[in-house]
Parts: sequence; C-alpha cells; structure tokens
Amino acid sequence: MMPSYSPRMLRLLAAGLVVLNGFFPALWILLTSLKTETELVSKPITYLPHNPTLQNYVQAFADQPLLKYLLNSLTVAIVATVVSLLVSAFAAYAIARLNLKNRQLILTCIVASSMFPLVTLLVPIFETMRALGLLNTYTALVLPYTVLNLPVCTLVLVSFFQSIPKDLENAAMIDGCTRLGALWRVVVPLAAPGVFTAGILAFVNAWDEFLLALSLNSSASMRTLPVGITLYQGEFTFPWPIISAALIVAIVPIAVLIAIFQERVVGGLTQGGLKG
Repeated sequence: MMPSYSPRMLRLLAAGLVVLNGFFPALWILLTSLKTETELVSKPITYLPHNPTLQNYVQAFADQPLLKYLLNSLTVAIVATVVSLLVSAFAAYAIARLNLKNRQLILTCIVASSMFPLVTLLVPIFETMRALGLLNTYTALVLPYTVLNLPVCTLVLVSFFQSIPKDLENAAMIDGCTRLGALWRVVVPLAAPGVFTAGILAFVNAWDEFLLALSLNSSASMRTLPVGITLYQGEFTFPWPIISAALIVAIVPIAVLIAIFQERVVGGLTQGGLKG
C-alpha cells in the first residue's frame, strides 16, 4: 500500500529540494576550500574536511591579485546598476504614465531586445569600444552592462509604476512638484520593492558576466573577478581548493546583498508577478 502524503508535506518536500539544489553547490565549494590538496584527492572521498584550513584563502590572494579583481568587479557592477536604474526609471515612467502610441509594440521590442545571445553582440560591441578608445577601462564594461540590463529593469519597473495611483502624482504636482520631481519623490519611493528587485538583478548580471569582461578588458589591472578566477589553473594542474576559495570570495558579496535585501527582493518579485 502506497503511503499517503498531505499537501503540506509535499510542499515542504518540494521546498526542501529547491533549497538543496540551490545551496548544495555553494556548500560543496565551501567545504572544498577548507580541504588540503591531499585530502581532496584521497579515497574514499571525505565530505567534511578532517583538518579544516584557511591556507587556501591565503594562497588565493597570494597567487593572483584577487583583491584588485574584486574591486574591479564591485566598481563595474555598482556603476552599471546605478546607471541602469536611472535610465530604466525614466523609460518605465514614460511607458507607464505617458500616452505613448504603440505602447504594446514598445514593450514587445524591449522584450525582443533582451533575447539576443550575448555572443552575437560581442564583435559589434568590441569594435565600438575599440573605435571609441575605451578598451581596458571601466567604461568599456559599464556601457554594455547598462544596455544589457535595461530591458529587464524597465519591464520590472513598468509593472510597479502602473500600480501607483496617478492621483498621488497629481497631488504632488499641485503642491509645486514638477513631473520629474513627482517621479523621484513619489513614484520611485512607493515602487521601492521593484527598484530593489531590478537593482539586484542588474548587479548580479554585471557581477557574473564573463565573456565581455574577458574580451574588452585584457589588461591585468582591469580584469574582473570571473576572469581572474580562471587564471588559477595551470596547463596541467587544477588547484581546486584554491579555486574554490576564490569562488567563495566571489559568492560572498552576492550572498550579503541578498541577505540584506531579501524581504524587498522577494516582495518585489511576488508583487511584480501579480501586477504584471
């Protein structure tokens, strides 16, 4: 006789599988970063490190300028996120509030523009940056990342801006605000969950991006973290404990960001889904 499961148990089981799928890789990388090379290749496999060590983290910073890569990634991701939010806020407000012709066509074009594979855009982006003399600069990454983030940021903000009553803006403008002032003083604060959601998505996309960072910034001093981590492997060696330590360093900023803003992000995703 098959055992019976209540709907609550099934939901908990499904949630547990999702959590396990999301956290297990990061947990495995963390445990690997605490092992020695000898313990990592020993048999039978040990899941928990017998003698945890932080030497791999020391070695990760000693073998490569990991701190420089970290600062480069933070600079590029933060600037690209801020610019993306500023531009997408104007675009989303125009779509949500102004009487634009072919509004649905504009939204369709925004969605379509986000579907191009990045590899197909690599050559034109590279040639544009080279013509502008921007290769091996922060701007070479900030501009493409901003453009790539605009569709998703705009779509997220449109759904939130549409949910805010126009009467609030009208009241602010009667009190002396311009339309621009009403946007920044009324609409954006009320759409804070959507702004945080769009910001997190933009930051993660810029933080994780590899192809453009590898192609546009070949200078050692301008490498970002994803590119720098690939330099730890040798021609015949793969120092997995050291690579794992570098990966944990790359994961920490995202984990901290999500931990701080998790309520706003979850609320923004949920409300955005309901309103969209």
